[in-house]
Amino acid sequence: MQTQDRSLAAPSTSLAHLSRRASVSRTTGETDVQVSLDLDGTGQCEASTGIPFLDHMLHQISSHGLIDLEVRATGDIEIDDHHTNEDVGITLGMALHQALGDRKGITRFGHFVAPLDESLVQVALDFSGRPHLSYGLEIPTQRVGTYDTQLVREFFVAIVNHSQMTLHIRQLDGINSHHIIEATFKAFARAMRMATEVDPRRAHLIPSSKGVI
Repeated sequence: MQTQDRSLAAPSTSLAHLSRRASVSRTTGETDVQVSLDLDGTGQCEASTGIPFLDHMLHQISSHGLIDLEVRATGDIEIDDHHTNEDVGITLGMALHQALGDRKGITRFGHFVAPLDESLVQVALDFSGRPHLSYGLEIPTQRVGTYDTQLVREFFVAIVNHSQMTLHIRQLDGINSHHIIEATFKAFARAMRMATEVDPRRAHLIPSSKGVI
C-alpha cells in the first residue's frame, strides 16, 4: 500500500524570516523616549523612565508577555509625570505597530483574566487596525506612591492609538489600587502575548476576511 508523505502538505509555522523587532525614538519639547522590543523574546526588561511605578508596570508587560523590552525616557517630571507617562505609551505603541508590520501570521485576538489577591481584571484586545479603548477600572485612590492613578488610562489611550488596537479593560473585583493596576498590566501582557503569537493554521496569511488590517 502506498503511503502519503504528509510532511509535504504540512504548512510551515515558522516566521523566522520575519523580524518582529522594533526600535523607535521620539523626542519632543517635553520628553525624549527610546523603546526597543522583540515580540519573540523571553521577558527581559530594562526600564528607566524616571517614574518608578511605571517602570514596575513595564516589567509586567515584558515578563508576562514574553517580550524583550528596553525603555529609556527623560522628561519634565519636575512638573508632573503626565508627559513622560503618555509619551512612553505613545512610543511603545509605535514600536508594537512597527514590529507587527502587516499583522501576517498572528492570532490577532487575545484575552486574559488576571487575579492579584483580591483584585480581578479582564482584558480583551484585537490588533484590528482600529484604535479603540473601553476602560472600566475604578481605582479607589488618587495615587500609588507618587504615581497619579489617572495616568493608567492615559498610558493605555496612548498605546491603543499608536499600535492601532482595540482594547477592553474590565475590573471584576478589587479594592487595593496597586493590585488593581498591576492585575491590569499582567492581563494586558498575557492577552497581547496570545494575540501576537503565530497561528499555525494561517501562519503566512493576514488574519482578516478582508485580507488586510
